[in-house]
Amino acid sequence: MTEGKSTPENPWPVRTVARKLLDWINRLGDVWVEGQVTQLNARSSTAFLTLRDPSVDMSMSITCNASMIRELQLTEGSRVIAHGKISFYPNRGTLSLRADDIRAVGVGELLARIERLRKLLHAEGLFDPRRKRRPPFLPNKIGLITGRASAAERDVLTNARNRWPGAHFRVVNVAVQGPMAVTQVMTALSTLERDPECDVIIIARGGGSVEDLLPFSDEALCRAVSQCRTPVLSAIGHEPDTPLLDHVADLRCSTPTDAGKRVVPDVAEESERVRQMRDRGRRALHGWVDRERKLLDALRSRPVLSDPYGPLDRRAEEVNRFRDQGRRAVTQRLDREDVHLSGTKARLTTLGPAATLARGYAVVQLVTPDGPDGVLRSVTDAPSGTQLRVRVVDGAVQALVTKAEGGGTDDA
Repeated sequence: MTEGKSTPENPWPVRTVARKLLDWINRLGDVWVEGQVTQLNARSSTAFLTLRDPSVDMSMSITCNASMIRELQLTEGSRVIAHGKISFYPNRGTLSLRADDIRAVGVGELLARIERLRKLLHAEGLFDPRRKRRPPFLPNKIGLITGRASAAERDVLTNARNRWPGAHFRVVNVAVQGPMAVTQVMTALSTLERDPECDVIIIARGGGSVEDLLPFSDEALCRAVSQCRTPVLSAIGHEPDTPLLDHVADLRCSTPTDAGKRVVPDVAEESERVRQMRDRGRRALHGWVDRERKLLDALRSRPVLSDPYGPLDRRAEEVNRFRDQGRRAVTQRLDREDVHLSGTKARLTTLGPAATLARGYAVVQLVTPDGPDGVLRSVTDAPSGTQLRVRVVDGAVQALVTKAEGGGTDDA
């Protein structure tokens, strides 16, 4: 009977599933695996240990010859590379690696790996200064990730509160070395990241060997810090220690003491700065008031403000003077024109016929029915029998000729 595909109508028994798992695992063959040693138990001939992934909460069981453990002098926390074949125990449903070769990872190899990881993270831009955020000037709450009752915790808290007594901390104690360090630090980082009151996070640890500081060069931790929205301060080890976390964090502090000094301002310095700013503001205000007072005094001393009616009076005098000058000029012009008109009138009067008549003279023009007939120089020039009468029409003297024969009169 073929097994076929498992279905609700045709389920596989446990032995079938276990056998298939065993077949799949056997096809995997030999593997090399790396991790940190935990729960080491070396018996007389066989050693049992747990190999843990330092970046995540995963582990696997390993069995090997106890002589390997004694030759390498392995202890819990040692970083090793093991070679072997995965074994599946169907009766218990468990996996185990039967190691035939275990090698300790030396410091040189660890440093080489850290250097390769450093180049990788740098190429991805995680060390770029432009992505780093400036910590707040005075954070509302400070998150602190450090070891329990450690010197690093004491240094950060003491120095921060000496500088700013009102500094408020939320401390999360974790393992800062060993196989559980990376997982616990990442969990604490996530917890503080979700706290809306936490404005800055400090990851602090005292000095130690290269192996002790390895968790703070872990790739998973570095990437978690780079993705935090809250600014992160790295205070790992002493001044010469530079784990990769220092390059990824927003601010590197040389020591936990330095972190305590840089996370908050110094209340004495800030008080002095406030006093200096107040003095500068007072001097600036006094200087401005003095300048404005001098300007007001200068404006007040100007004639237009000291004697506002004086210019008006002077302008009124000028208006009166110009008015008198205009009146005199018009009067003089009228007088001249009046004199000129009188002279012209006198000349016209002299040349007019009225003046001639007034002196007893007349210019007589003989007008006949046929029209003017010249000027009579004397009465004797008139034809005999003609009667003459003289009248002035529009200033001109005309002769009226009367014919004696007919007794009639003909006016021209």
